[in-house]
Amino acid sequence: MSTPTGDRPWEVGGAGIIDETTRHRYELAGFGKPIGMGTRPALLIIDVQYRTIGTTPAPFEESVEEFTTSCGEVGHAAVTHIAELVALFRAKGWPILYPHVAPKQSYDTGALAAKVPGIMDVPARGYDFVEEVAPREGDVLLPKRHPSAFFGTPLASYLVEAGADTLVVTGCTTSGCVRSSVADAFSYNFKVSVPSDAVYDRSPVVHEANLFDMSQKYADVATTAEILERLSTIPEAAAR
Repeated sequence: MSTPTGDRPWEVGGAGIIDETTRHRYELAGFGKPIGMGTRPALLIIDVQYRTIGTTPAPFEESVEEFTTSCGEVGHAAVTHIAELVALFRAKGWPILYPHVAPKQSYDTGALAAKVPGIMDVPARGYDFVEEVAPREGDVLLPKRHPSAFFGTPLASYLVEAGADTLVVTGCTTSGCVRSSVADAFSYNFKVSVPSDAVYDRSPVVHEANLFDMSQKYADVATTAEILERLSTIPEAAAR
């Protein structure tokens, strides 16, 4: 797995997917300028449940034998970085919110179930939060039925109550729930950061393409280490 660098912060897992012509066109159009961070951050941990990574690290082809919705070992790698962000947010007393898929019921069938039938048959263990980054007392749990963490949930209300102006978005999948949540957060005028190594997807090509597109249009994309460094510059009084 390659490490994002400088002018190509999206290069994680599928480095080199974005061709020179595409990058040149976005540069000419003036996309990809930094948004920056505000002073009151909140952390979103989207769908980091065992159904999306498997109970033990394993290659994708093995992991989907346990849960068809698993992204495999790339998810376990991302969890390591999510844990770093969780540690900082807990130390600072900043809000952590967990948009997640609740166990499916018979009445949950619909367009998503038609498109991805396996999501209706996830064993109960799959819905458990991954232990290393599981919620604690005081964290906000947000069950959702659709990709965006904002759609049909009180997420925006909780963020307003917390006075948040900046969102750090982690979890999965990069192309699905992360991307749709990032686009909605951007539409609500939050400053959005995406740690490129703390989000994950089942395809490195799709993962990189979506990181690139988010970095050009909706969010600042950087490594977890870089985002931790930026967060460390927020004054304590302002964050409160």
